[in-house]
Amino acid sequence: MSEERADLVNRYISLGLDLGRHVEGFVDAYYGPADLQARSARKKPEDPALLAEQARGLLADLATNGDLDAGRRHWITAQTRGMHTSARRLAGEEVGYLDEIESCYGVRPAPMPEDELQAAHRLLDSTLPGGGPLADRYTEWREAQVVPRDRLGDAIHSLAEDFRERTNRTFGLPPGEHVDFELVTDQPWAGFNYYLGDLRSRVAVNTDLPVLSLTLGHMVAHETYPGHHTEHSRKEAGLVRRHRQLEETIFLVGTPQCLIAEGLADLGLDVIVGEHPEPVLADHFRPLGIPYDAEQAAAVRGATNALSAARGNVAIGIHDQGWGPDRASEYLERWALLPPTRAAKQIQFMTDQTWRAYVFCYIDGYRLCRAFVGGDPRRFERLISEQLTPSELVPA
Repeated sequence: MSEERADLVNRYISLGLDLGRHVEGFVDAYYGPADLQARSARKKPEDPALLAEQARGLLADLATNGDLDAGRRHWITAQTRGMHTSARRLAGEEVGYLDEIESCYGVRPAPMPEDELQAAHRLLDSTLPGGGPLADRYTEWREAQVVPRDRLGDAIHSLAEDFRERTNRTFGLPPGEHVDFELVTDQPWAGFNYYLGDLRSRVAVNTDLPVLSLTLGHMVAHETYPGHHTEHSRKEAGLVRRHRQLEETIFLVGTPQCLIAEGLADLGLDVIVGEHPEPVLADHFRPLGIPYDAEQAAAVRGATNALSAARGNVAIGIHDQGWGPDRASEYLERWALLPPTRAAKQIQFMTDQTWRAYVFCYIDGYRLCRAFVGGDPRRFERLISEQLTPSELVPA
């Protein structure tokens, strides 16, 4: 690697590490040069205004540098633009919420029209059995399909082994990759992949709220195969080890990297199992005595896909329109049909300093990745192998 190219990459990595000194969780994963990490750790945290200036300088140099190939320069530029926005906010600069999302993640979100949410309610109302208020029926049906705590580990490992074999058969996995699981509490998220480098992940599953069989298959695929662990390990094996693209050794919240990662991970279960995974999931749950109504789950999934977008409306309401927690909870309970405990967990995530804008990585990331893949596994393989940005997923 030439000195000029190495300098740009090292500056990019160092900027991410230095920003991570200010925001817990900003550096989601790092397995890059140890000397850069040690240098960032042993000095006092840099003034955010200085970090914003460093980001501006890096953006200017990326624009004029001809040593990096165009694809890498485009990707690092998009990433640096996100870090620049985070540094500006840390320095006290007012950045509009929608502007923040667009600068950090490469998309400008729009609220989901409530008439579309209402249409989803009508479809769900015709799908669920029984009478009475829709929210009560939906909550009662969902909460009846809780995975018993003492069988959760077995269910996770059963699903992961199956999904690993399917992923390896379809796309290939690097030799030596491995995932460990743990159950945790007191976190704002439901599941989390801690990528450790050396082709290994530690996946944490949060049990603050009962884990539902309705969502467990999706979560395992999302965090492991063919989701986060698969993307990280394939890119470490290909981009880092084979091509020495060291910028890939740092994974940063507040950048387009996250939107692509969450979008492909949310798409993963359908890619390896098919658009109707319920019978396969039922085969895993049945021997463990875990309640799971596969036929009803398939019907409900089709009716509720739109309801998750209500989270985006709430995030915009909180951060752009001044909603308080009561109004936010009422909205989620009404439109996403969540019980108060699950609405509160969503609001905890959306008001966390690190994750305040992150919900759109799921909403818009899934939308973009699904359209880009279009049912073609070869295009999904590009997502888990290449450096792509949101703008490159949009048809010309």
